[in-house]
Amino acid sequence: MILQTIRKQQPLIHCITNYVVANFQANGLLAIGASPVMADEIDEVTEMVKIASALLLNTGTINDRTKESMLRAGEMANTLSIPIILDPVGAGATTFRKKTIQHLLTQVKFAVIRCNIGELAAIANVNWQQKGVDSGSGSICIEDEAKQVAQRYDCIVIVTGEKDFITDGKQMHWIDGGHQQMTEVTGTGCLLSAICAAAYVAQNEPYKQLVNTLLAYKKIAEHAACSTQYIGDFQIAVLNELHRLSKDGEK
Repeated sequence: MILQTIRKQQPLIHCITNYVVANFQANGLLAIGASPVMADEIDEVTEMVKIASALLLNTGTINDRTKESMLRAGEMANTLSIPIILDPVGAGATTFRKKTIQHLLTQVKFAVIRCNIGELAAIANVNWQQKGVDSGSGSICIEDEAKQVAQRYDCIVIVTGEKDFITDGKQMHWIDGGHQQMTEVTGTGCLLSAICAAAYVAQNEPYKQLVNTLLAYKKIAEHAACSTQYIGDFQIAVLNELHRLSKDGEK
């Protein structure tokens, strides 16, 4: 199981992320045996990324300082062939966010883009009404647009929602399952992006590893929902399930 493989490999994941979810991301990575580092100071990111297994860039609370940190870290990671995962949170919510993400995509080579449907629409320049950092509403063919984005940026694109979709521009898979409560606490998508960073470097078949990660995360949501009654306990249950599955596997 991919989570067990991550635990064996213990990758260091450098996260330049948003302050709303940093603690949850860090604890989620620790739960599967990975090592998180949440460094975003401009003067240290290039040094930090040199020792990382993968780099995650999350734009949830993006500002000019963290944008520059992302660009510097991304440039160094590309130089060293360290894979980079982009989580373009709220990509279409404001002009600043959209321009920032477009800038990142032109300056940094990403291995994976993990987004929701509204963020995909923003990257693909499809008309869409995004609701803050939530997916919002509109009309889009996920398969067509995700494949085009994957081909344009030569990366794997993951679009998460009630059903998840993954493509590398050639292969594509839909992933069923999960639970609605994953949308009722903050940070579950952001944590998935961090886990995808760890999964990408776990072995030598990143596309297959990411498909397995999406399948595992859907199971985690289902198990967490079954073991809790109140939403306040759900986030803790997700961490518990990550830890259990990474140690014991599916039983």
